[in-house]
Amino acid sequence: MKRVQVWDKEDVRRAVTRIAHEIVEHNHGAKDLVVIGIQTRGAHLAKRVAEKIGEIEDLPVPVGIIDITLYRDDFRERLKQPLVKATKIPFDIDKKNVILIDDVLYTGRTARAALDELTDFGRPKTIQYAVLVDRGHRELPIRADYVGKNIPTARHEEVFVRIEEVDGCDEVTLEEVEEAGSEE
Repeated sequence: MKRVQVWDKEDVRRAVTRIAHEIVEHNHGAKDLVVIGIQTRGAHLAKRVAEKIGEIEDLPVPVGIIDITLYRDDFRERLKQPLVKATKIPFDIDKKNVILIDDVLYTGRTARAALDELTDFGRPKTIQYAVLVDRGHRELPIRADYVGKNIPTARHEEVFVRIEEVDGCDEVTLEEVEEAGSEE
């Protein structure tokens, strides 16, 4: 199996900083801004982005997390016993600019599930989508507003985002994986 490191710790840090600056610029500051990360790695990235926005604007930015497991259209197929994690949105999202954050954008199904779940919490002014990596191969008409890096991939390749809080290091790798159903 071939493994290529695309980004190291400093690259990830720079991308988080750039995304935070783009969010502030697009929203003309951080007023009425909330950040919500998709479990698991998106939640940690959301905290980092919110902290960076807070530093830039000298204003605390509320951070929440959502678990979209039960909102996925394929959760029954993927998981025999789904592992549901916490959803914590301890603030009102009505009339707020919600920045939804995830690690990798691939088919768009995770983003769609997150949008469905967010509407159960209220009616935001806007929902903007930020991802560390966009790898292409969309199945739904979803795009990110803020992207750390576009990494074109083949179907037999997978992007792995590793985050210090979960994996012990910050990096992005591109790895070849065996195609499902291939027999030799």
